[in-house]
Amino acid sequence: MRQISIILPKGNTIVDTIIAPYNLFRMANSHLQRLEHLKEPPFKIDLVGSTMEPIHYQGIFSIQPTATMEDITKTDLIIVSPISGDLPKEIENNREFISWIKDQRIKNDSEIASLCKGAFLLAETGLLNGKSCATHWTSHDLFRERYPKVQLMPEKIICEDNGIYSSGGAYSILNFTLYLIERYFGRETAIWCSKISEIDFDRISQNEFIIFSGQKEHTDEPIKKAQIYIENNYDKKLQIDSIANMVHLNARSFLRRFKKATLNTPLEYIQRVKIEAAKKKLESTTLSVSEVMYNIGYNDQKAFRNTFRKYSGLSPNEYRNKYNREMAFS
Repeated sequence: MRQISIILPKGNTIVDTIIAPYNLFRMANSHLQRLEHLKEPPFKIDLVGSTMEPIHYQGIFSIQPTATMEDITKTDLIIVSPISGDLPKEIENNREFISWIKDQRIKNDSEIASLCKGAFLLAETGLLNGKSCATHWTSHDLFRERYPKVQLMPEKIICEDNGIYSSGGAYSILNFTLYLIERYFGRETAIWCSKISEIDFDRISQNEFIIFSGQKEHTDEPIKKAQIYIENNYDKKLQIDSIANMVHLNARSFLRRFKKATLNTPLEYIQRVKIEAAKKKLESTTLSVSEVMYNIGYNDQKAFRNTFRKYSGLSPNEYRNKYNREMAFS
């Protein structure tokens, strides 16, 4: 019997992100057992704690581990459940899991899958260095800062790199779990679980869910001033040299400091601010796509559509059809 081990982290997490994958894996296990007329389920699925003591979450819920790390000497797949809240603090609270994950990979060639911000625990092992990774879009900046050797894929909700998997955020873990079920139980079982659970199958991008709010958690005041200017004047044709002059920096220094502070070039930042404004207008107004384009300072339809798709994963029309309130209920 093969082994799937779902980590129960200490501290803060969202209970659904543990229970939902656990139930989906159990559903797949039972289905494959029936499908292939097996005497026993093909996988043993454990909720793994540091001890057998129940783990309490959010002051309301508790989950009973079915095994400890010491009980499991070899596992085929480790699911690294998300942490939340003060991430550096939560990483330290769960340091013993980090060593166990690394040992399982090195000694047993276990595959590893991180859910949402569980990517932080996985990255702490060093196993992600030089590999691609996805995590929740709200933590991209901190992840880049903390793990510069990892290739963050901000647009993805599913990444796979040599037996190490990672996912985007929140309930995209359901799509990710179906992906893992296909990998371990077969596509037929994954599609069956998708239909029974009414979860979209084969969704791989989280771009359409990203809300860009600007990266201002830095201490470079001239760059903050430039950011605020861009955000207040997104509807105009913005010139990078003019913005640099406004904050009393030469162009070369401005480009270097802007990239260091925000992790975007000034042009990327301008584009992202404009596209975020366009998304809000497409969600909440009846303006045409062309009207929205002009309102955010674009005159070239092709450039607008290409940039919009780059940062949202959808065309402007697709985005409006999906998220506009009036169109959704018309």
